[in-house]
Amino acid sequence: MRKTVLGVVALLVPVFLSGCAALGLDMSMHPNTEASPSTGPVSGSGWIVGETGKATPSPTPTRGNGKYAGASLPPVSFLPVDPSCPRNWTAEPVLIPLTIVAGAGSLTVTWPQQNGSNYRITAVPQPLVSGKQPDPVWQDVAPAGGCTVTTTISGLASGTPYVVWLDAPKTGHWLDGARHTYAGESGVVYPN
Repeated sequence: MRKTVLGVVALLVPVFLSGCAALGLDMSMHPNTEASPSTGPVSGSGWIVGETGKATPSPTPTRGNGKYAGASLPPVSFLPVDPSCPRNWTAEPVLIPLTIVAGAGSLTVTWPQQNGSNYRITAVPQPLVSGKQPDPVWQDVAPAGGCTVTTTISGLASGTPYVVWLDAPKTGHWLDGARHTYAGESGVVYPN
């Protein structure tokens, strides 16, 4: 085994020391040798190629004029609004907008129709409660035929803070599978 390794080493040492000429290869046609035509200056011998460098131009300072030179924004367009619906509802993309009018021990809530869905609504009292919170009492609301749905939540304590929750469980889905807007929530409201 040792003799084999020494034999291989003895065979390869001359190749490493003398390059391809030790194998009898003709290097006269190699593009990086002095004997061949070249596109640029050649220095040294064999495999070393050098080119004369060029000076880098000095940078020139540029100063802005204080004006934004960016492109203008594209025009914004919105989905058309049914002209028979007098109110243009705008809201966060995930919440159904609610309009609330306080009454004597009641809240009248109006919201835009959501794809013919049925609804349920509740007024959640906001005073602090120690221990387990009471379950909200949901009131079912049938879908309306117009642009908006209105219902009244009654039996509320006057002057007590409430938050109204709206759920539209059957709003359907977009083509990508995402649900249509299906929930609404008010800020704090007080019945008269």
